Amino acid sequence: MKKFDAEIVSGSVLRSVWKLSWPVILLNLTNGVHSFVDHILIGRYVVSENNAANAAVGVAWQVFLVVVVFVASIFHGMNVLVARYSGRREQDKISEVTYHSFLAAIYILLGVAAPVGYFLSPWLLQFVSADEEVMGHALSYLRILFTCGTPLFLVFMFTGAFHASGEPKIPLVLGILSTVLNIIISFLLITGFGPFPALGVIGAALGTVIAPMFSVTIALMLIMRGKVLIKPPKKYTLIPNWDILRITLRIGIPSGIQGVLLNIGGVFLLVFVASLGAAAQAAYTICYAQLFAVITWASFGLRAASATVMGQNIGAGNPERGKKAVGVAAYLGIGWALFIGSLFLLFPEFLLGLFDAVHEPVFSYGKSLLNYLSLSGIAVAVTLALTGGLQGAGATKIPMYIAFLTQIVVLLGFCGFFFIMDALTTDIVWMGILVSHTSRLFLTYLVFRTESWVHTQVDFSSMD
Repeated sequence: MKKFDAEIVSGSVLRSVWKLSWPVILLNLTNGVHSFVDHILIGRYVVSENNAANAAVGVAWQVFLVVVVFVASIFHGMNVLVARYSGRREQDKISEVTYHSFLAAIYILLGVAAPVGYFLSPWLLQFVSADEEVMGHALSYLRILFTCGTPLFLVFMFTGAFHASGEPKIPLVLGILSTVLNIIISFLLITGFGPFPALGVIGAALGTVIAPMFSVTIALMLIMRGKVLIKPPKKYTLIPNWDILRITLRIGIPSGIQGVLLNIGGVFLLVFVASLGAAAQAAYTICYAQLFAVITWASFGLRAASATVMGQNIGAGNPERGKKAVGVAAYLGIGWALFIGSLFLLFPEFLLGLFDAVHEPVFSYGKSLLNYLSLSGIAVAVTLALTGGLQGAGATKIPMYIAFLTQIVVLLGFCGFFFIMDALTTDIVWMGILVSHTSRLFLTYLVFRTESWVHTQVDFSSMD
């Protein structure tokens, strides 16, 4: 029988954090490579004025992420329970929670997200972009994500469950497989290599939804064959256990709302950016959605590690050790953000040149944004590490409130003021992003310094 990893709740704190962090950071970096490559291929093989095709993919993803993070709220709650039960070494409970979360996700994705997303796609895109060329590329891309994106969501789910149970290397292998397949499929379909048709942006969308199918299949096989800590359920049913879902949703929905608020803020921010033209949208997509993602990919890995080590140490009765581990994760995030931020400052021409964003005004907009993001990266890296600790303890409402204040009130209020005054520029939008990131760090740090969140109560009684 597969054994739990005792080093997550004992021994060196740095070793515990590093053991959980490096596979997930590498996984996130690997997962992000396919998007990075897609944008490079689109920039070089899809003819569009002011990089409108790249802007379209960025706009579509921003809209799609609102749905992603809400559905992922189920997974957040699942991960907290899996980590707690892993700390308690209760394997049957881990398996039960994962199975019923899987059922709920299938029903929501196929029964709600797919049909509703398909029909609402035109309206959603019209809301965030008035540029006809951007709209033309984005609509088909977004509809494919909505209707065929279930494997993509399920990869997120299994990745979170394996990591929360203390097996971060399995998601890494599955992620590498998905990325390699995604790059191959995207290259063939975007460029029209050999006998394949040149589908452009549609080819990128198909690569995104087809590649994860193989990883989902392997994950299910590992579970069914008893190769991982998560086992098949003792009893199969087509009806999700509401007692389990009630707990996962109560824990996870605040995280989902937090993510929705962050992405709604991003959607409205796109409206402001769109008012400045397609060139500004392209610069935002290339720099913020792609280059800056190199920092956020690693930071999300540190958040996941913080949540797991916090949750398992609380389950093992040692919350102070978990809190120390979160602090270590924050310092690791600072180091990574400083390194990538220095590249933004020193080599903007090379980085923007990768996406063929070398013409004005896209280049000037992008170079200016990279300057601001070199500072924002530090704030985001630390914030996400601390947020992971809060979420791992089950204190998911606090980050939700902070997200509302910083992403809705601060960011949109800042940009909205200058928009009303007819004084909005790209530099003001870029500054608004930095202000929102630093304010989010400040509020999250103030909460983390307190002790109350560590003792957040999670009700397990209905599952016992």
